[in-house]
Amino acid sequence: MERKFVGAGLLSGLIAGIITFIYARIFIEPQVEKAIDYEEYRSHAEEKMNVALGGAPEHGHEHEVFTRTIQENVGAGIGTVIFALCMGAFFAVAFTFLWAYVGRRWASVDPRLVAGALGVLGWVAVIGVPFFVYPPNPPAVGDEDTIGARSGSYLTITAVSVVAMVLAVWVTFALWDRFGGLISGIFSGIGFLIVVTIAAALLPTFKEIPGPVEHDGTIFGAGFPGQVVADFRVYAIANQVILWSVLVLVFCLILGRMLRNPADTQERAAEPAGA
Repeated sequence: MERKFVGAGLLSGLIAGIITFIYARIFIEPQVEKAIDYEEYRSHAEEKMNVALGGAPEHGHEHEVFTRTIQENVGAGIGTVIFALCMGAFFAVAFTFLWAYVGRRWASVDPRLVAGALGVLGWVAVIGVPFFVYPPNPPAVGDEDTIGARSGSYLTITAVSVVAMVLAVWVTFALWDRFGGLISGIFSGIGFLIVVTIAAALLPTFKEIPGPVEHDGTIFGAGFPGQVVADFRVYAIANQVILWSVLVLVFCLILGRMLRNPADTQERAAEPAGA
C-alpha cells in the first residue's frame, strides 16, 4: 500500500502543479512584470542621480540568459510542477506514517479524514507559518547581500515549524485517552504556537523594500510600489492554498477509489498493523 500511497501523492502533486501554474501565470506573473519594470526604472533613476552628482553615465546593461517568455512559461511551469510533485511525495510519505498509527488505533476511521487533517496541519507548518514570518517579495525587493541570511532564516523557521507540528500531533495522541481529543488538540496547538512564536522572535527581521532614490532631499525616482508588494503576497499565499487544496482533494479521491477496490481492501486488511 505504501507504493500506492506514494503514487497517489505524485499524481495529486502533478495535477495540483498544473492547476497552480495556470493560476500563477494569470495572476502572479503580471506582478512580477511590474517589479521588473520598476527595477529598470530604478536603474535609470540611479543613473540620473549619478550624472547629477558629477559621475559618468553608465552604458553597460546586463543581458538575460533566457528571455522573459521562456522564464514565465517554461521555467515557471517546470519549477511549479516539480515543487508540487515534491510536496505530493512528502505528503504521501507523511500520510503513510500517520495512517499506520491511526488506522491501527482507530480501525473505523476513514483514511480520507486523516488525509484532510494532515493537509491542513501540513499547510500550516510548511507554508503558513514561514509565510507570515517571512512573506515573499517580488523581484527588485531585497538586498543582494542578505540573500544568504534571508534564505537561512526562512529554512530555519520552516524546520522549527515542521518539527513543532510533528511534536504537537504526537502530544495530542499521547494525551487523547486521558483528556479527550478536543482538550489534547487545544493543548498541543497552544504549545505549537508558543514554539513558533519564540522562534520567530529570535530570528532576524528583514525590511528591505526599496525607498525613493534621493540625495540631499532631491528625489530622482519613486520607491517600490507598495500595492505591487501587497498584491504579490496575496496572490502568492492564494497560490499555495490552491496547490495544497487540489493536492489533498485529489489524494482523497484516489483513496476513495482504493477503498472501493476489492483488491485494495483485501490487501489493506491482510497487512499487519503499522505496515
